[in-house]
Formats: sequence, C-alpha cells, structure tokens
Amino acid sequence: MPALIAHRGAATDAPANTLAAFELAWQQGADGIEGDFQLTRDGEIVCIHDAFTMRTARRPRKVTRATLAELRQLDVGAWKGEQWRGIRIPTLGEVLATVPDGKKMFIELNSGPEIVPPLKATLAASGLQDGQAIVISFDDQVIVETKRLLPQLKALWITDFKSGKKTGVRPSAQEILETLERIGADGVDCRSHATVDQAFMQTLRTAQKEVHIWTVDDVPMAKHYLQLGADSLTSNCAGWLKQQLRAELAT
Repeated sequence: MPALIAHRGAATDAPANTLAAFELAWQQGADGIEGDFQLTRDGEIVCIHDAFTMRTARRPRKVTRATLAELRQLDVGAWKGEQWRGIRIPTLGEVLATVPDGKKMFIELNSGPEIVPPLKATLAASGLQDGQAIVISFDDQVIVETKRLLPQLKALWITDFKSGKKTGVRPSAQEILETLERIGADGVDCRSHATVDQAFMQTLRTAQKEVHIWTVDDVPMAKHYLQLGADSLTSNCAGWLKQQLRAELAT
C-alpha cells in the first residue's frame, strides 16, 4: 500500500501547517506529513503556505519580508476555531522534532534555491534518519540545489497538469521524465489526474523514477492509485483514508 501523507498535517481537523495539525496527523496514523516552508527575512525557515499571512492570521504580513520574531506574534489558529486560539507559526526544526522513527516528512520548499543551505543545517541538527526527510518543490532550481548540497536526500519535482484543445494534457509523462532527468530529481509529485494511468506509470518506472500523487481524499481514487503502484498519496484525511484502505484490503 502506498504511504499516506497528511497534507499540511491533519488540516481538515486542525489549523493547517501548525504543530497541532502535525501532531494530530501522527495520532490519526498517517505514514508521513507534508508541510510548506519559506525563508524569513532573517534566514529562518518557517511553516506557512501563502506568501502573505492574511488568510490564516488576518494580518497582511509578507513572510519573506518579516523576521521570525515578527511572525511569531501572529495567531494562526483562531481562524479555525476558538479552541485553536494562540497557535503560532512553527519553524522547520520544530516540525521535524514531531516526526516519529520510521515516519516521513515531505518538505515543500516555496522559496528559491537560497533556502537550501539553511535547510541542510536544520536537517543536520534534526536527528532524523536517512530516508525520513523528502524535499518537494515546483521550482526546478530548488531541486537542482537540493541534489547538489544534499545528494543523499530524496527530492521530488512537483507538477500540475493543464489541458488544451491543441496541446492535449501537458506535461506528458515523457516531458516529466525529461525534466526529472535534467534536474536530477528522484521522481515526480503530481496532482491526481486521469492522465496518470498505467502507461504514464510505465514511462517513469522504466526510468526508475518515483510517482507520488496529491491530493487524494476518497477511497475509489486511492484504490485506483494503489493498483497503479503509486509511491505515496497526499491527503487531507490521511489517517481516515489509511483505515479505509486497510479495511478494503482485509475483505
């Protein structure tokens, strides 16, 4: 069965990208967690998805122009419910400290290649074992820099699909493979899409590239990717989905 990865933690039940969401994901039985990370003005790596803090903190601060201390003043829990009031933006180091032995952390880097040197230092201090941390990014140059500075680390290129009457679905499996080989990525992390079929998988598997899928929240779709042999499924309800798949396989 593919690994079930909690998208921004247990984000359905707790404020996304917070320690509360990640801790809850572990409690719910996720095989791994995924979080979004950016570099602050003073060189700290923090866990937040948007470029601005308005959506989760109700205050319009640009993450890359703020210091860690300034961002720590923001409440990023109250928007989800009164019981979450007072929750702060965590650092990468704090998120890594939640990862149990044998579990995985998908680190989505939303800054440019300049985030990789502090990432290397943070991982070195984390105590995580080889294979627990996986870097993912839409930015191909971030993947290139990750493989240059952290060659032992698995790095996945993230992509979505677009459809056009003249072009069809892009990128194709072959185009994805060409990008992966050019930037040295270990595989692709792509959106769930009809184009991800047996032929798509075969193209990448033949080249020994991994295929990870986001975001999968229902059992039929998860079973489809299970049959195709996906390496992981990122889900907003990873713990629940894992239980459902196990029940289906047991019958």
